[in-house]
Amino acid sequence: MAQGDDGRNGLSYDNCIELMPEWKGQELEIGPLTGGITNRLYRVRVADGGDYVVRVYGQKTELFIDRDLEMQSIKAMERSGVVPKLIRYLPEKRATIVEFIPGRVMRSENFMEHDRLELLVRPIKLIHNCPVQLPRLFDPLLEVKRLFALLGNLSSGYPEFDIAGTIEIMEMISALADIPHSQYVPCHNDLLAENFIMAEDRRKDPEPVYLIDWEYAGMNTPYYEMSDMFQEILVPREIEERILRIYWEDQNMDEHLRKTDMFRPFPDMYWFLWSLIQSNISAIKFDYYNYGKVKYENARGSIQALRDRYRMRI
Repeated sequence: MAQGDDGRNGLSYDNCIELMPEWKGQELEIGPLTGGITNRLYRVRVADGGDYVVRVYGQKTELFIDRDLEMQSIKAMERSGVVPKLIRYLPEKRATIVEFIPGRVMRSENFMEHDRLELLVRPIKLIHNCPVQLPRLFDPLLEVKRLFALLGNLSSGYPEFDIAGTIEIMEMISALADIPHSQYVPCHNDLLAENFIMAEDRRKDPEPVYLIDWEYAGMNTPYYEMSDMFQEILVPREIEERILRIYWEDQNMDEHLRKTDMFRPFPDMYWFLWSLIQSNISAIKFDYYNYGKVKYENARGSIQALRDRYRMRI
């Protein structure tokens, strides 16, 4: 992909050869992959049997994604066994190529299937227990503040949202949670259902479920990871509790439930601010503003739930 091309015109054979010269002379089957609202994604099947995902970075995404750190995280997490292999990193072409994992993309309703929950929790535990130190620190409060500062550089503001006031409340929640960085583990930080792939060939793939899209990976608390997932998949409370019981092996559940609830406002505020930034810079046709508005309302609702359920003075 020529430098500066954001992928709106699709991925051609010549683009592919520019990215991977070793494909020259082979028949390529190229098709778009749906669902991305940050980048353009394409599946490329090569006549020799190779199957790949080409990701063309969205316009100005370098403002909030450090691609070098992302690549280091992918390489580090390959040892977990649930991460697609990095094939080539081409920062000068604004593209990355990873292996394509044939399988079934999960949907939120799959988390309602009780007999599937053990399989879906397994890759999360594998990455959290992976003995690596990712290069990025993803402190939830600091990340929200960072995106707020980025938004301030792009826009004169959104007075319909009390962003500063909400962040002040989140400072109090963070102090009450009191999770030191020394307790952080490798986290994906974007566990929406579509980032879980149920592998198609169990003989070829040692793990049944893979996790894709590692742009936001970093060292973080598992409480953020799980609350972020819950705020995305939106399953009933009893399913959330079942998932947490599987994850925490039914130990100290009152504490784990409370701290997971405490982190619920953080991913929603993160993705709310992310959405407003995208509405200012992205060339992808998507209603970022209203997507973000829902996230903001969810964050405020989670704050009120902490007051109601736990009598927190925040």
